[in-house]
Amino acid sequence: MKKESNITTLKLEKETKERLEKLREHKRETYDDIIRKILYVLNTVRDEPNKARAVLEFIDEKRRRMFETEKKINNENKKIKQKKKSN
Repeated sequence: MKKESNITTLKLEKETKERLEKLREHKRETYDDIIRKILYVLNTVRDEPNKARAVLEFIDEKRRRMFETEKKINNENKKIKQKKKSN
């Protein structure tokens, strides 16, 4: 007997996809994770606006750190490539 899947496909405009990608906290975060996070914040803002604001600030901080880390890694990789070229 075939197991029923709980996964479905959504069609998104490219702009929507790009906007979702900008909300990622880490590279491996799925679109499902991002959408669930958005829904959580929206539901929380109704009853506890301060808690929702804190969640958004936490997410923003994690994203900022992720981008800083990526920038450092990219800079290190560039240095390594330049070193190899000069040798």
